[in-house]
Amino acid sequence: MSLGDEGQTRTRLPDAGGDVYGGARRGGRSSSRGLVTVVGVVVLLIAAIAFANRGGGDSSSSNDSNAKKPNTSSTTATGTKPVRSQAGGIPTGYAHDEQGAQSAAANYSVALGSADMFNISRRHEIVNTVYARDVASTRQAALDSAYSSKSFLTNIGLDKDGRAPAGETFISRVIPVGTKSTAVSASTATVEVWYTSLFGLSGETSTNPVSESWYTTTYQLKWVDNDWKVTDFQQKDGPVPVGRDQKASTADDMTKAVEEYGGFTYAR
Repeated sequence: MSLGDEGQTRTRLPDAGGDVYGGARRGGRSSSRGLVTVVGVVVLLIAAIAFANRGGGDSSSSNDSNAKKPNTSSTTATGTKPVRSQAGGIPTGYAHDEQGAQSAAANYSVALGSADMFNISRRHEIVNTVYARDVASTRQAALDSAYSSKSFLTNIGLDKDGRAPAGETFISRVIPVGTKSTAVSASTATVEVWYTSLFGLSGETSTNPVSESWYTTTYQLKWVDNDWKVTDFQQKDGPVPVGRDQKASTADDMTKAVEEYGGFTYAR
């Protein structure tokens, strides 16, 4: 286990055509110039392959083998699978290291911030999966009290069973932006998850439309039963980015997006 390394998570987006800042796409080039470009790319590829396959038999290669190699960037892929199993649709079975702790915190934040938490049977399943056994029952009682509060449910537009009014869709989704471990040992870990949250009712008559918020939650994790489990957490606002001047989508578009776009299994 590598201790004390503060990892970060980065989401790579597909390359977009044209200027990423909204500029017009460049026009097509002449066929002769395009041919020169293609030939140049092929030559570079051949040179790169030859270099990669070159043997290291000379003395300078052996002498340089003991030189200090640069550290791998904290944002590059590690190649380690994030999880080995699932329990009730929640990823479980994390690696017993810093990467595993960060992956657990990210995925657990998604489960704990989902609309399923407003359904009592699913809430109990989530709590029993995410929390360590010695704190799950206590946490479950506290969450049941909070999520069954009539005033709370009324304020967000749900009935006593956590259901949305007819014709409306309740949306509660957490999207992690990054994770950072601040302390890791063989048995415990402290991991911060920075995320954005979508919350509200999508519908033509909704008085509580879906809005976006930003939070950072610090999770206390413990290695128990061969997995990372939550023992406690603290939440704070932000960091909050400056909002773009974008037109809000219609209720129908928002409902379709949430129904058609599934979530991810997050990994460090």
